[in-house]
Amino acid sequence: MSEILVLVEHVEGQVKKVTLELLTLARKLGTPSAVWAGPGYSPDAKARLAEYGAEKIYLADSADISDYVVAPKAELLAQLVSEKSPAAVLVAATAEAKEIAGRLAIKIDSGVLTDVVGLQDGLVADQSIFGGGVNVQSRVTKGTPIVAVRPNSTPVEAAAGAGAEEQVSVTVSAAAKGAKVVDRVKEEKGARPELTEAAIVVSGGRGVGSAENFSIIEKLADSLGAAVGASRAATDAGWYPHQFQVGQTGKTVSPQLYIAAGISGAIQHRAGMQTAKTIIAINKDPEAPIFELADFGVVGDLHQVVPQLTDEVVKRK
Repeated sequence: MSEILVLVEHVEGQVKKVTLELLTLARKLGTPSAVWAGPGYSPDAKARLAEYGAEKIYLADSADISDYVVAPKAELLAQLVSEKSPAAVLVAATAEAKEIAGRLAIKIDSGVLTDVVGLQDGLVADQSIFGGGVNVQSRVTKGTPIVAVRPNSTPVEAAAGAGAEEQVSVTVSAAAKGAKVVDRVKEEKGARPELTEAAIVVSGGRGVGSAENFSIIEKLADSLGAAVGASRAATDAGWYPHQFQVGQTGKTVSPQLYIAAGISGAIQHRAGMQTAKTIIAINKDPEAPIFELADFGVVGDLHQVVPQLTDEVVKRK
């Protein structure tokens, strides 16, 4: 089968869940080969990648890869495409990886698809475009397809791969060293999962009413082991931090379960969450557009419904 390159997303040596999703997807299309860029590689990382199907692991652990912004990773992938002639390159649809994909497309003169939510035989991609208003199928017709896949759009499945390591030496060009990373600040994380990788997301909107009332959204999320999200109306009002905004101008999520409380369902918000596997809407307006998208709906006051739901979840633990 044809080789599929998968750019590994990792933080402090820990392989991120989206990489396991990419490896799972790559196995259905060809032979997955993981590309590790930058320091932090370890036996644990190797075992994790092999567990989910990486037949090869291309290891480029030079500090030069991570000391400069984005460009060195694009050069690394371009070098591997030239040497290995893969059938495709898969990256996560994160802000950084999408920039890498764009730079790589220019370097290798190939087409690129972003925000893909599924891949079929022949590398035909399912995409949600125009703010989520249109679903299309697309295919790259020039060069080596570069595909940026949304996190949580593919269920993770383990399947052992050989995990054969191959050291890759890459010389970072002077142009790629134009922007250097001079400092890193570690973001303090709470107990909740990261929003774009969470399997369950509970979001609050204008109907929550105030910053103080977001505590009921947080309590439901914590009872489910979920991440907390917010609509643009809620973040613009200052009720919740902007980094938790879900929508066209915020983050895109594709969890297994999405609970929208007090969110009307304007297209701006729908664009960021409509690929969720199951959607539950809670809104006192029976005509709210969110109900057109929801799998299950509750017409009622979220200030009554959400605490009751939280209590029932806690009772069943």
